[in-house]
Amino acid sequence: MKYEKAQNILPQQIIEIIQNYTDGGYIYIPRKDDNKKSWGENTETKNYLKIRDNEIFNKYSSGLSVKILSQQYFLTEHSIRRIIRKQKNYD
Repeated sequence: MKYEKAQNILPQQIIEIIQNYTDGGYIYIPRKDDNKKSWGENTETKNYLKIRDNEIFNKYSSGLSVKILSQQYFLTEHSIRRIIRKQKNYD
């Protein structure tokens, strides 16, 4: 998301109407429903986390402890357990 100066993109009449509600403040204008993207759609992060979570589950299934996995992946033991639980539900 980038900031735009209102005077560069909006007609003066609309700026004056908005100023009746917030004078000099920041406002967020949400995307139209048709243009919304789901989390991770623009990057590879979602795919990376999916692969990482599968690795964690496979290592856990092979006998690695939650404590060791948390140290290997720099995650809390609680996060590792959550990932394992989620992966079990996908099977």
